[in-house]
Amino acid sequence: MAPKQSASTPSPSPSASGRKVRAASSARNPGQEKTSMTKRAGANSSTAKVVGEEARTTTSANWTFMTNHTHVLLSLYRQPDQRLRDVAVAVGITERMVQRVVAELVEANYLMITKQGRCNRYTVNASLQLRHPLEKHHTIGELLDLLSLDPGDDEA
Repeated sequence: MAPKQSASTPSPSPSASGRKVRAASSARNPGQEKTSMTKRAGANSSTAKVVGEEARTTTSANWTFMTNHTHVLLSLYRQPDQRLRDVAVAVGITERMVQRVVAELVEANYLMITKQGRCNRYTVNASLQLRHPLEKHHTIGELLDLLSLDPGDDEA
């Protein structure tokens, strides 16, 4: 007969709990676990590649060229008195994420907030340069102006 464990029995080792975490995560993302299992089992590389291609196909339509920071800044540039809740809906992210992005843009001096009664008004510092070395010769204002053009405008 196996001895009963008391409350003072030490918890399972980290490796045992690690296995439990992986098992729990596989329920949430079965495709990822399938890839891991085929690699661990020593399956041929074509099987693992097919699983990877399926995952890539399903996520390929989810990315965009502009970051959330660009989307938030562009939205506030176009409509400076917009509520952050409305920005979140327009960008497709949570309101909390918009708040975080706005805080980062304010900290980097790309955005200024002015209180008008109970509302905020957002002003973009259009003279600041873009941050990446490949784009440093352009300003944020140039980018936002370009992205704000109407398709019917004849500025070429």
